[in-house]
Amino acid sequence: MDPMLLNLGIPQQAATAAAAVASSTPPGTGQVNGLPQESKLATYISNRQQLTNSQQNTSLTKCVAALSLDGVGSRKVSVSSVGNITEFVPGASGNSGLAHSSSTPSFHTLSGIGSPSLATSASLGFTSMTRSSPGGIVASPQRASSPQGSPTRGRRSPQVSATGEEASSASSVPTYHENVGGTTYFFTAQDQNFAAGAAAPSPAPFSAPQPALVFPPFHVLPPTPAHVHHLRSSNNPPHFFMSDDLRHEILERHALTMAHIDPEQFPDIPQEVDMYHELVPLEPQHGLNKSSIFGYATSVYKATNVKTGLHYCLFRIHSYRLNNVKVTQLVDLWKKLQHSSVVQLREVFTTKAFNDNSIVFVYDYHAGAETLAARHFSAAALSANGWEGLTNPPAVAAGSGAIDTPQRNLHKNLQHNSGNTLIPETILWTYIIQLTGALRAIHTQGLACRTLDPSKIILTDGKTRIRVNCCGIIDVLNFDPNVANPLANMPQYQQEDLVSLGRLMLALACNSILAVQRDNIQSALELVNRSYSRDLSMLVVCLLTAQRIKSINDVMPMIGARFYNALEAITQKADVYEAEIYKEVHNGRLFRLITKLNTIADRPELNLDTSWSETGDRYMLKLFRDYVFHQVTDDGRPWLDLGHVVSVLNKLDAGSPDKICLMSHDEQNILVTSYSELKRCFERSFNELLQAASSHKTSLS
Repeated sequence: MDPMLLNLGIPQQAATAAAAVASSTPPGTGQVNGLPQESKLATYISNRQQLTNSQQNTSLTKCVAALSLDGVGSRKVSVSSVGNITEFVPGASGNSGLAHSSSTPSFHTLSGIGSPSLATSASLGFTSMTRSSPGGIVASPQRASSPQGSPTRGRRSPQVSATGEEASSASSVPTYHENVGGTTYFFTAQDQNFAAGAAAPSPAPFSAPQPALVFPPFHVLPPTPAHVHHLRSSNNPPHFFMSDDLRHEILERHALTMAHIDPEQFPDIPQEVDMYHELVPLEPQHGLNKSSIFGYATSVYKATNVKTGLHYCLFRIHSYRLNNVKVTQLVDLWKKLQHSSVVQLREVFTTKAFNDNSIVFVYDYHAGAETLAARHFSAAALSANGWEGLTNPPAVAAGSGAIDTPQRNLHKNLQHNSGNTLIPETILWTYIIQLTGALRAIHTQGLACRTLDPSKIILTDGKTRIRVNCCGIIDVLNFDPNVANPLANMPQYQQEDLVSLGRLMLALACNSILAVQRDNIQSALELVNRSYSRDLSMLVVCLLTAQRIKSINDVMPMIGARFYNALEAITQKADVYEAEIYKEVHNGRLFRLITKLNTIADRPELNLDTSWSETGDRYMLKLFRDYVFHQVTDDGRPWLDLGHVVSVLNKLDAGSPDKICLMSHDEQNILVTSYSELKRCFERSFNELLQAASSHKTSLS
């Protein structure tokens, strides 16, 4: 049949006869096949003859591939979408199949995400891509292009007929008919436009085929995204796992979270306090002194909740008796406060487990955290910048008898501090942005922090991520039951928070806690003005003197565009962490797959059948296990290739049609099968294990 007739829906015999008559028309006549020139059928036959002559050298296959499917009488073919291909969705053949996992979505669920066109098979010509296994001995054979030999035969979705709306629209198309020689020819407007367009030299009468998207039939790990790869050069070469630095940091936090103590070395620590046990001290227990902030002796513990198993931080106030329960109103307000820069308060309770009357504040636990005092104001930091000279007695110069006054010694130390020992200004602005955000959230709730001290602010990532700790403790300790409104003095306390913020930033800028002493403030401000930008110096001065700043919202304009720098740093860090997660996204799925495989292979017995693992499907899985993990080289050395293991397991999970050659231990039997068949054996065998396990539970109950 002429390829053009497929699209126009004209019987071949009638068209052949019409073409023969048209070719026999004598030249010079005003009719075509005995038809008037103004006849639509005459126009069509003339254009068809010209088009046929121009395409005599075109093969039938090329014409069929180039024709449009929009004409009348064309059959609508539904190409399989990605979600309908069985090899993409393990376990899609039945409910008892091996599912991907609860944490790994299947290709079927992802086929329509992000673009509406992906959900419609007619919009894009999806085709499945089969690849031969790189580790397989037998590659996938080349199949014929016929439907019977198609590798996806039996896995394609059924052909979808035209919907009611499409049928009604097709039937409503106006038609034309002409009777010529006793034969009635029917035309539509599309046929007429098509024939007219075919005779025109341009544009081309046929539409180009839609491009097809080819997806791998199994999970593949893409390389690191380019926007993350070019952020900074990595110390380690690219690999399939997260970076060593991040892994070490996470493992260290895990170790600290799961750490315990020897009860014999800490006999004073009770085994259980209220609903918490496994207490671990986070501060030295010897020589407890009263806190300069709270006025009581304090101690901090890591503990585990008995009910939930979550870890919390217990902040204990020694020898304190709670006299009024009205303070719970303030505690409830603090418990409702949630902010990323504030360590959240979970509960407050009193206890006698420590052989005294103690009150315990329960906060979220952040493993590996350290305070700003330990980071910037430790003994090592003080010895590095020379500020310790402020506390030393006047020094006598050797051989001169001259005495250095404290003012002269301070001036020398300030000059020494103006070098590289000061904290970079970018870090100081990062601290300011986080602290002002925390104060804004606290003040918005009508509360006051009152703990802006280097010993009560923690760094939770070892770099610049800080959180305000111990919020709400002073409100409970200093609660006055005789005051009608416990929040009446909060505006005054909020102003004190601003001054405390200025003192904290002055101490950080000078890299010493001694800078905030009354006698040293003026010299410290000179150092800040000389070493940092004018914006930072003005911010510290305004916070300390309460000029131009009446609330925390007045600080925001002074920070200015530095918010964008902080936001850029946070988003880049999020991109890096997301890229690290990409590397680990399939590990859980492969681990579950290996676990299931090992529960089947070499099982001693099942339902009193000692030969269960050596027969039927299990024998093939045993050979597959050896193919994955026990291969050797030609000279007998173990062949260890992680890429081979990951690739083969992914193909098994996806049910790839690729072929695989399995060999018995004695090398007498060779089985050539496909991953899809192995997957079916895998599912059947594991379902037998599940049924046996569930029946055993039922018999016990």
